[in-house]
Amino acid sequence: MIICSLLLSSCCFPHVIMESSTKLNFIKIIHTLIWCLFVFVICYVLWSGITGNVSVYSWWAVAAVIGEGLVLLVFNGRCPLTVMARKYSASTRDNFDIFLPNWLAKYNKQIFIPLFCIGLAFMIFRHFE
Repeated sequence: MIICSLLLSSCCFPHVIMESSTKLNFIKIIHTLIWCLFVFVICYVLWSGITGNVSVYSWWAVAAVIGEGLVLLVFNGRCPLTVMARKYSASTRDNFDIFLPNWLAKYNKQIFIPLFCIGLAFMIFRHFE
């Protein structure tokens, strides 16, 4: 988010004037890439728990997801990039700020939080096995 803010600010590129749609698309690209990274991390936690291949990387993945959860908690359940993107769009669609199908953007948390929790539960179970 900090990188996104710096790149969008006029202090970094005073000679470049970006259209609102360009700024929104830039945010959407960054947001989608970060989303993909966290989907990978959540799937890694799930895989680690199910297979029992729990390593230090598994626990780092858990820490990353919990850290992201804390960020979402601070921002009232919204990604900071969503807050930034809101400045450039009046859309009421759930995917206005990310390149995902609307249904996936809408139910993102309902899909991936349970997957993460299942993976974490298996990891903890395997740890005490």
